[in-house]
Amino acid sequence: MKYQIVNLAISAGGALAATSGEFSILSMNVAGLPEILNGNEVPGDKTSNSQQMGTKFSQYNYDIIHVQEDFNYHAYIYSTDTHPYRTATSGGVPFGSGLNTLANFNWIDFDRVKWATCSDASESDCLTPKGYTFMRAIIDDGVYVDVYNLHADAGTEDGDEAARSSNLKQVADAIDTNSKGNAVLVYGDTNSRYTRTRDGITIFSTQNGMKDPWVELIRGGVVPTVETICTNPSTTNTCETVDKVFYRGSPLLSLAATYWNYESNKFLQANGSILSDHNPITVNFTWSAGSSLRQSSFWGGPHGAWFSDVTTLATKTSPKASVLTFRGAKRLDSVGLTLTDGTTFTHGGTGGDVSSLTLNSGERWTSAQLCQGQKSGETRNFYIKATTSSGRTLSAGTSTSDCATYTAPSGWGIVGFLGQDGDEMDQLAFVYAPQ
Repeated sequence: MKYQIVNLAISAGGALAATSGEFSILSMNVAGLPEILNGNEVPGDKTSNSQQMGTKFSQYNYDIIHVQEDFNYHAYIYSTDTHPYRTATSGGVPFGSGLNTLANFNWIDFDRVKWATCSDASESDCLTPKGYTFMRAIIDDGVYVDVYNLHADAGTEDGDEAARSSNLKQVADAIDTNSKGNAVLVYGDTNSRYTRTRDGITIFSTQNGMKDPWVELIRGGVVPTVETICTNPSTTNTCETVDKVFYRGSPLLSLAATYWNYESNKFLQANGSILSDHNPITVNFTWSAGSSLRQSSFWGGPHGAWFSDVTTLATKTSPKASVLTFRGAKRLDSVGLTLTDGTTFTHGGTGGDVSSLTLNSGERWTSAQLCQGQKSGETRNFYIKATTSSGRTLSAGTSTSDCATYTAPSGWGIVGFLGQDGDEMDQLAFVYAPQ
């Protein structure tokens, strides 16, 4: 595994947690459509080819692998792969999306989303529920990256390009909604090229502030204006394929791409034939925890709408909490705090009883206990207890036997929240800042 712990710090739970490291990703369209529908001009038997792909996934041990067109030969890939975390198939044609992830990291959420628009103008893109997937990958304790896998509409007819533009916009809008303030990776089969301007592939840069590491590292920052076609296996990195990667860091986590490559020659049959009609691509990243904002791990269940105070906190200089305000009864209804500059954060519903604590001069909110339980078949936060640097406490809700305590690093304090909410607190984490 290429992931390495470079620097260490005390985590919220008192154990050593990484503050910097590296990881690798791979994107590969595995050509898993049934042979009768598409032979993909790939020699050999698709069953055997799929088993070989799984073997090579394990051999090279990329940390987060996205596959597309993983339809009717999914089981053969998984039978020879050894990654500890893998998404369950959504089915073969015509039931599944063909999108799956194999990883060395776990995640706290996973969602499959179908495209709102598809086109059969030149390909049978409406035959299956193609779309994108979302997960929040756990790189380390309190270190998360939102990871999206996608397979956009194919073809170059007017209807195809309109559908593909809509697909890419759908993902960009989802990033704005679900990944505000977070580090993000988007990669997969975009079926798009920079020279097809109607596709709008630059939307991830213009709308979401992301970089393409191929443009950054291979093209010297210059977006191509003349179409180039890659051979398979590719003999050069400068040619452009429709398989792409986009990334950004956040105030919580710096990300930098350090290596980009077509992995074509690593994914060949014994006789030198290709395993897929797409050139797989890999990128290596380094990461480091934020110097002015960090976060705890999450507690609770993956339900409700995502929220984050990170973007607002990133505009502040040395933010400090002055008033804590919670609501709760049988469960934790809401959490909130007011900063010393008057900025107020509130998340959750309006039920329960209100409890409040005004911090004294020099007093910091240093730790929080959360307890979770089941309500209507979903995991929610039932209880919170805040403890300050002076030993004072504030609580709300009803304690359970399933609890965790999060403590700010030495010299830091809790200044905000991120998580998921509705009428109550579903999933919750805390934002730390130096005090």
